[in-house]
Amino acid sequence: MKKIIVIPGDGVGKEITQAAQLVLTKVSEKFSLDLTFEEHIAGGAAIDAVGVPLPDETLEACRNGDAILFGAVGGKKWDNVDPSIRPEKALLGIRKAMGLYANLRPVKVFDCLAEKSPLKTELVRGVDMIIVRELVGGIYFGERCESEIKNGVEQAWDTEIYSVPEIERISKLAFESAESRRKKVTSVDKANILATSRLWRKTVANLSKNYSDIELDNLYVDNAAMQLALNPKQFDVIVTSNMFGDILSDEAAVITGSIGMMPSASIGELTSFYEPIHGSAPDIAGLGIANPIGTILSAAMLLRYSLKNESAAQSIENAVDKVLADGLRTPDIYDDGTKKVSTEEMAQAIKDRI
Repeated sequence: MKKIIVIPGDGVGKEITQAAQLVLTKVSEKFSLDLTFEEHIAGGAAIDAVGVPLPDETLEACRNGDAILFGAVGGKKWDNVDPSIRPEKALLGIRKAMGLYANLRPVKVFDCLAEKSPLKTELVRGVDMIIVRELVGGIYFGERCESEIKNGVEQAWDTEIYSVPEIERISKLAFESAESRRKKVTSVDKANILATSRLWRKTVANLSKNYSDIELDNLYVDNAAMQLALNPKQFDVIVTSNMFGDILSDEAAVITGSIGMMPSASIGELTSFYEPIHGSAPDIAGLGIANPIGTILSAAMLLRYSLKNESAAQSIENAVDKVLADGLRTPDIYDDGTKKVSTEEMAQAIKDRI
């Protein structure tokens, strides 16, 4: 028996996690996975219920689960709460407690949705990459000073530190991911300027000697950002630091045409965490129009990375392909000539094609 901890969160979180559970239940039956689901609160819902964004009970459940399926947190309702208990603190708390050191973000353009991309169709048709972002190091976690006076002038500063073991851990995951893909890793840094990037580049190069079948190239982050817009099909696996990964993964997400299509996984030392990349969208909560595909594809990643069942993961991804090819669309990806469906109808259609 495998226990999946489900944390709907706020806004559309309930609708999209229910959609993913519907599909996972069908997959569990087909592949005899014996999945169970245990729901817990976090974010604004937890603030309303118990006064904190991440209750001890939720965190303990995460520690004891085989994987975490997450919706989204936040909303205007909680904009004015004390900064120490903002809904987003739930995400940071889970990341820290579970040792979630790597964020994996696949970027795939479905053929039938290529025209939705802001880039030219011929540039994006066939795009299929994954960005591997280091998640618990770098400038986001270094020492900082919010304000100090030096020579009569106010200043602030942040520190970036990376160690060889941190770089090796994230790079190893990137190379292993490439082995089951097109066998190419692009390491992104700023080695012409930053000392941490020079250590990054040297460490990745040394590790690559253990993966002789994988092609490694290096790009400066500014060039990588440009190449994502000019020729995104050249990329297979991108590995990079926390801050660069934060920026590049959001840029790459736009290529697909809808943020509602985008899944992600955060791989941890104790367990792993799966969520769509979009927010809680409180303005459409309860209307049945949220796109559940990002969450459903996150569930496929859960099967692949936490449960090590590639066939089960592919069954979901293939079902999504079929549903989109059949012309079913939630409002965010709808066009004339396709069939507009609700959140629940999209989930049911994907389930039926497993």
